[in-house]
Amino acid sequence: ESPVMSDDVWHRDEAASPCTKVCVIHPEARLCVGCHRTIDEIASWGTMSTNDRQTVLDVLPKRAKTLKIRRGGRRARSRNTQNMD
Repeated sequence: ESPVMSDDVWHRDEAASPCTKVCVIHPEARLCVGCHRTIDEIASWGTMSTNDRQTVLDVLPKRAKTLKIRRGGRRARSRNTQNMD
């Protein structure tokens, strides 16, 4: 009799990482603009308990609302230099 294959071995009870692969730290908020975690939370995610991960996941929606779109960077500098003429 052949063994029954199951995906149960791949099921994990821990919370999945919220990483969106947009890893940019907002300079004022000090949060990743992709997943909204702090640098410390990102660094320790692999060793966090399931409860600690869930605690972080629970606060991410509130953090997302606090981030403002940056208005600086190359585009703003080039606009400012064009306006100086």
